[in-house]
Amino acid sequence: MNINKSMMLTTSNWGPNKTFKMIPINQECPYVEAIFDPSSKILAIISKVAKSSYHMIPKLDDNGDEIKLRVGKRANGKDTKEQRVLMDTHAEYYVSERDEIEKLVNGFAINADSFPIETYFKEEEASKKPLPSDKATNLNLV
Repeated sequence: MNINKSMMLTTSNWGPNKTFKMIPINQECPYVEAIFDPSSKILAIISKVAKSSYHMIPKLDDNGDEIKLRVGKRANGKDTKEQRVLMDTHAEYYVSERDEIEKLVNGFAINADSFPIETYFKEEEASKKPLPSDKATNLNLV
């Protein structure tokens, strides 16, 4: 890849799990941030490119409070009124292949050579190991 290194790797959290994220270090960086989801092993990248898309948002009264439904709940389980609004949002990209994640990190992060991203993939490698025969099945071997 012929790109400028315009991001820096930092440690972060994704819920209760430790993870890494990439943050921009200059104005030329095409991304707002990138964060790795350790449970699904996906790198989520948020672009500076904005696009218009519809989103359901709560309907508000004159005080800025959500308007509650008078009776029951909607099909989605919510008990507040919602409205569909066209909004500009940042484009998002999701990278799931480990080698592609590593290429992106190495291409964009100035500290990629000193940051141990492989530690965030260890669970994946452990889960690929075959189970011992006594754990692989609940059948009794004869």
